[in-house]
Amino acid sequence: MTVHRLRVRPPVAAMLLVVLGVVATGRACAADAAAADDASTWDASTWDGDARSAARLIAGARPAGQPAPLRAGIEIRLKPGWHTYWRYPGDAGVPPRFDFSGSQNVKAVEVLWPAPQRLPEAGLNTIGYERDVILPLRVIPQEAARPVTLTIKLDYAICEKLCVPAQSKAELALTGGPSAQDPRLAAAEARVPRKVALGAGQTLAVHAVRREDGGGRPRVLVEVAVPAGASVDLFAEGPTEEWSLPLPVAVNGAPAGLQRFMFELDGAPPGAKYEGALINLTAVTDGDAIEVPIHLD
Repeated sequence: MTVHRLRVRPPVAAMLLVVLGVVATGRACAADAAAADDASTWDASTWDGDARSAARLIAGARPAGQPAPLRAGIEIRLKPGWHTYWRYPGDAGVPPRFDFSGSQNVKAVEVLWPAPQRLPEAGLNTIGYERDVILPLRVIPQEAARPVTLTIKLDYAICEKLCVPAQSKAELALTGGPSAQDPRLAAAEARVPRKVALGAGQTLAVHAVRREDGGGRPRVLVEVAVPAGASVDLFAEGPTEEWSLPLPVAVNGAPAGLQRFMFELDGAPPGAKYEGALINLTAVTDGDAIEVPIHLD
């Protein structure tokens, strides 16, 4: 399993998840945190966690006429007031890590990410989920005719006033048959940002991106077309997990019907160049989300 480094925006390293090294405790409280649905069923594994958080696998029905992939999800339950992180955590934090190596008859697993939100944390801005979340999965069998058993070891971080590591294990047979989890899994899939090109989209679109090299550090301006009356947030990711771009901030000066964001060109790993780098922009409103890849000029 790959060990992921903490993402730190200098100079805030000293403020970083100060107790993340503390071993998560309280598994004895798991029974107190359990709801009536904790028992394993054919379309959901048992919950594994404690009073602060727990996770399980759920199964979805196979799309009609499509032999692969199988649909599943990782459901993370959070105690009110706690949050966990997106694939890019922002100013500080640790994204979830997944180990599916114990699975049977599984060739590949793709993790999908529902639209996240910006979360204030100890004077920083992180990116993640402050409510229970389902991460949809696309599971490709090694052999379509054989049974599939999905096994996961999940490492993630949860934060309230303090941050602690968490780990869950789960196993579930995937048949592709009708599932009582389908409505909830489909709702999570609908929250995964649509992948569109620059300028494409209907009511929500990344309209324009330009680089400015004036006075201080070079910066990128992004203009987003947003439905009337809607609020929007924007996140920027580098081409690899070693990049640590600042979170875009809203700025004035956008033309009518657009909202403008700015982020400085900072956070590239040593030796990397900004020119030509493939940056991923994710724009999120209450009812929609898009993901737009762009090459920096």
